[in-house]
Amino acid sequence: MSKEARTSGRRVRWMISAAAVTATAALALTGCSGGGGGNSANQNVTLTFSQWWAPEMPTGALQGIVDSFHKEHPKITIKLISAPFPSLQTQTISEAASGTLPDIVGLDGSWVNPLYKQGALLNLTDAMKSAKYDDSQLASQVAFKGSTYMIPVVNFVYPLFTNDAVLAKAGITAPPTTWSQFTADAKKISQTESGVKGWVVPLGTTNPNGAQNDILSWAWASGGSMLSNGEPNLTNNPDVQGAVDMVKDLVTSNAVLPGANSLQETDKVTNFINGRVGMMVDSLAHVTTITKGAPNLKFTVSAQPVKDGYTGTKGMLTASWGIGVSAKTKYPTQAWQFIQYLMSKDTNSKLSTLANGFPGNKTSAPDFSGADPHFKTAFGIYQQAKPVNEFTGLPAADQLMTSFLTEFQKVTAGQESTSTMLQNVQAQWKKQF
Repeated sequence: MSKEARTSGRRVRWMISAAAVTATAALALTGCSGGGGGNSANQNVTLTFSQWWAPEMPTGALQGIVDSFHKEHPKITIKLISAPFPSLQTQTISEAASGTLPDIVGLDGSWVNPLYKQGALLNLTDAMKSAKYDDSQLASQVAFKGSTYMIPVVNFVYPLFTNDAVLAKAGITAPPTTWSQFTADAKKISQTESGVKGWVVPLGTTNPNGAQNDILSWAWASGGSMLSNGEPNLTNNPDVQGAVDMVKDLVTSNAVLPGANSLQETDKVTNFINGRVGMMVDSLAHVTTITKGAPNLKFTVSAQPVKDGYTGTKGMLTASWGIGVSAKTKYPTQAWQFIQYLMSKDTNSKLSTLANGFPGNKTSAPDFSGADPHFKTAFGIYQQAKPVNEFTGLPAADQLMTSFLTEFQKVTAGQESTSTMLQNVQAQWKKQF
């Protein structure tokens, strides 16, 4: 899920590099040789492709792209395995441990490091070399020790979503732009209508993305960072401490949906659609889910509010639909052919448009004609912001987020102070680094 907007303002460009891992984590891969004789170009093959993309796109959209690929490559059949993001995350990590990953794998940037260390992913640099593929057209690659293991296919921003009707009932005429306005609005909404809260924030540790999406993103929005020279920098960091204190205030003031410690990412959209919350910070990809779930819901997307007094370039949380290949696939050549098709100029433009995201191919551009107007609005916000996600490519990113949320729960329970929390998290993170 540290990207930069460039090239006519319509393309997403960034390169993620990660620190070297120990020699014991090196993969015993042999490029794209595959297993047995299953790599014959004349053989009819079926490849499994696990992802969470289909549920977040218009019905049948991803299958349509798969069908178009099959028309061009009639000997290759792609079987989609679709599941919501939270369940697929658990499933992917489990399958990697048991050596049963599907041939092609949808990936989040935070999963790549542990999968790499398990030797679960194919070296895509070798695959591209074997196919004589020009990777200069790729907007980004996630690499370890100089070799790529994930390619971001579509990139997404995380703006602030506000329910127009809920805000209006509370006498709020426009989305908040600063931390103090956001805090005041969330509390006002929570006091206006019974059963409706100002904000939904998932802080559960089963899928700990709330650490990046709903706490640290506030620091990034205001130009802050949780790192210094690639190392953890949480203590004596006013941006990080300010973000933690703001979220703590809203949780302890009952201005967020109850049960935050057990909520997951998908709970945001469900409760937003049902009118139980007025605001959420969420992926633009969920615009389709919202419009399908509540066709008459009027909502606004805007930049995530910044720290009061901040006048610099705004940071914008960015994530991606990444893709990789199982190291155990029998058909690495055919798997790469499918990835290459997804990354081609026309297909990538179509896929990013359908997903309400931005292309992973630098030569592609989203098509705004007929697109949901929120998509164009978010792109305008993106053009003025600095894309950021400091967890992408970090060692044990999920564990880092889990330890962060575990300590944060102690803060909201009154068991420790913010400064103690950040000292504890800093110590735990340094062990991982």
